[in-house]
Amino acid sequence: MHSEKITGNIIVGQSGGPTAAINSSLAGVYQGGRELGAGKVLGMLHGIQGLLEGKLVDLSEKITCDLDLELLKRTPAAYLGSCRYKLPDYKKDPKDYDRLFEILKEQNIAAFFYIGGNDSMDTIRKLSEYGELKGSPIRFIGIPKTIDNDLEITDHTPGYGSAAKFIASATKEIIRDSLVYNQKNLTIIEIMGRHAGWLTAAAALAKGNDCEGADRIYLPEKNFDKEVFLKDIAALQEQKQSLVIAVSEGIHLADGRFVCELSDKDFYVDEFGHTMLTGAGAYLSALAKKELGCKTRAVELNTLQRCASHIASHTDIEEAFEVGRRGVMAAAKGVTGEMAVIKRVSDSPYLCTYETHNIKQIANMEKKVPMNWINEGDDGMKEEFIRYARPLIMGEVMPVMVNGLPKHLDYICD
Repeated sequence: MHSEKITGNIIVGQSGGPTAAINSSLAGVYQGGRELGAGKVLGMLHGIQGLLEGKLVDLSEKITCDLDLELLKRTPAAYLGSCRYKLPDYKKDPKDYDRLFEILKEQNIAAFFYIGGNDSMDTIRKLSEYGELKGSPIRFIGIPKTIDNDLEITDHTPGYGSAAKFIASATKEIIRDSLVYNQKNLTIIEIMGRHAGWLTAAAALAKGNDCEGADRIYLPEKNFDKEVFLKDIAALQEQKQSLVIAVSEGIHLADGRFVCELSDKDFYVDEFGHTMLTGAGAYLSALAKKELGCKTRAVELNTLQRCASHIASHTDIEEAFEVGRRGVMAAAKGVTGEMAVIKRVSDSPYLCTYETHNIKQIANMEKKVPMNWINEGDDGMKEEFIRYARPLIMGEVMPVMVNGLPKHLDYICD
């Protein structure tokens, strides 16, 4: 039994792109709040943007039993809804902050939890700094989430393991499918990842006794050269009929241009100034067809990488739940302005512990794949990466099946 208790209510929101594990962290926050005596566990509908509009829900009205909690852990997407709302600099424009703190005071909020990635951690940084400036007793805690696995300090981020498991499985199946016909063919799998190649690197996990693995893996950590790419593919086609290549959506030329931007399509830019990247695979597929004259196909995994809860990693789901719960435990001890993090103790047997870390050393940082984990010839990942990533995809979370399909917790309608 924990001696620390939370006096008052707590509030939780979700932000940024969802994952197969983000709702497990929500379940962890809810469970932590119940264990530590919080009056209510309130949810923000559509993150900080919904909170500014006063859109809240009492989660006890939606999670009514243990089965609901387990269903929530197995439900994809962001149960509370998400947003990409950028808070302004409070020194220049405190209007949003004054409104937020007014709402939090009205709701008797003792602790605030935000589940998200880099931009969400920046929100926690800003709110905790403003709270300190105003002498607010509210504690602000970040709960890590991102399939991109690019948050600093934490060994890995909840959401990555399940996405990596899906990517490795899909890659293995695509490789098998590509072997059906006795003709030269090239399949390019486009995988998410703007500046960090953790997701695309996961394609290397497909390699095993029953699978040769991807022939090339291109990450954004290295500059991409179109001419080298074409020569490499042509040389490989002299050795084997079927080729499967994994590319990150964020691969770029030496001059900084994304490969996908070489096409003529228009790109959407969000509130944080991020260009929505898509089309690198299609561009390279068309290029190879034109220059090499072979049959080509582009497969864009797209949102399937983050919503495929039917093949979620058990390790990922349980760790996501625990970082949510541990975040509440930290807040109960008076911690604020920090993020719950996972610290790896050993690879084999795989063992991790949990703690929190100053948000200022995490927000707006970006952790990339170490260059010494990438094979020089782009033909795969080194053993250091495999040892790192393999434990994160282990175990299965069996869905609750109804009428032949996975059952999810009912939507919240706002």
